[in-house]
Amino acid sequence: MRKTRLWLVITGLAIALISVLYIQAPFYGKQEPVAEIEIDSSFFQLPTLYYGYPIDSFDVSEGKVKWNQNLSEILSKYNISFQDIHTLAQNAKGVYDVRKLKAGSKYYVIHDRDSMQTARQFIFEPSPTEYVVYNLVDSIYAELEHKEITVTERRLAAEINTSLYNSILDQDASPMLVQQLVDVFAWQVDFFRIAKGDKFKLIYEEETVDGEIVGIKSIKGAYFEHWGKPYYAIAYPTEEKVDYFDEEGNSLRKTLLRAPLNYSRISSRFSLKRFHPVQKRYKAHLGTDYAAPRGTPIRTVGDGVVLEARYHGGNGNYVKIKHNSNYTTQYLHMSKIGRGIKPGTTVKQGQTIGYVGSTGLANGPHLCFRFWKNGRQVDALKVDLPSSSGIDSSQIAQYRVFSDSVTHLLDAIEVVEKEQLLAKIPTETDDTPNP
Repeated sequence: MRKTRLWLVITGLAIALISVLYIQAPFYGKQEPVAEIEIDSSFFQLPTLYYGYPIDSFDVSEGKVKWNQNLSEILSKYNISFQDIHTLAQNAKGVYDVRKLKAGSKYYVIHDRDSMQTARQFIFEPSPTEYVVYNLVDSIYAELEHKEITVTERRLAAEINTSLYNSILDQDASPMLVQQLVDVFAWQVDFFRIAKGDKFKLIYEEETVDGEIVGIKSIKGAYFEHWGKPYYAIAYPTEEKVDYFDEEGNSLRKTLLRAPLNYSRISSRFSLKRFHPVQKRYKAHLGTDYAAPRGTPIRTVGDGVVLEARYHGGNGNYVKIKHNSNYTTQYLHMSKIGRGIKPGTTVKQGQTIGYVGSTGLANGPHLCFRFWKNGRQVDALKVDLPSSSGIDSSQIAQYRVFSDSVTHLLDAIEVVEKEQLLAKIPTETDDTPNP
């Protein structure tokens, strides 16, 4: 619809230009010389567009949605009747719910340049990649528009001095990249024991809108040197999805995630004799404690079926999940159990099952994670779990050719002392091989 409006404006200007040039030419007979006419060049300038709407004859006001503020309260200041606002809310159904205006979000109002300041369009951005236009003139309607996303391939490398998080931010890369890298090497690298001097290299695709980073599309290849041991990750499509494999085609994925929390701190490890901070005595601690802020989402480490989800004594709110005939896990001290999580519920790996709290015998917000193997509680950090399926033997030769090309590119990236972005290559000139 925005393109149609712009096309009509340009077409109208073209017709006006043709009319001026030929207005004095006679329809029949000999043509006389046409007198020179001075034309105001500003007449042919394209209009200033704001979100696709011409605004040369209007003003634009900007504001932020206040707490508990609704669309009616905002638009009533711009000479819009409650009836029109009601009509807009009805016509916007299926496009964007006007009741979901988020406090603190910016909005823009295109309005008349008079004392009434009657609104013509109300524009709201529910996310960095999209915006909603509520039209208030002629016909009342709502449009959900998507901004153009630019995908750029980037490469970076760094030696870790303080933390992985700081190493990535110091290079002006997005913090979203941290979690993606953690997920890729979740089984190979102990991110709770990152050592000074660990190194990493990345080839990844970054998404931007209007010059701002809005997402990480994918990590195409990665290298991580952890405690002197090198690991490679190659993104390669399988029948189900794109997954990560090492140089030989072995899957980097285990049957279970290493940790039930994203990037937290281990405050207490599995021990047969630990001084209990609440009971003030020595006793076995058959779990791993992860300190994290209250309300942090807790994810199940693997597919399975919920055995228990309730409150009980020292455990507080907890969930217990059976993954298969060999493995069972338990998550204790939750502030609350996730919606829909109850005995018999089927859960998927990575699904949120509850939130960090301090219910039961706990002296602060944390998660106690317990792990059973063949009916016996064991240290979750020392369990040797099998990998998922690797590259099929019929495709291994093709995969190794692709893997060699990616590892060659990773090896060519130098780790420099000053952490910086090493390359910025548009996808149009992408030299990273595609499988």
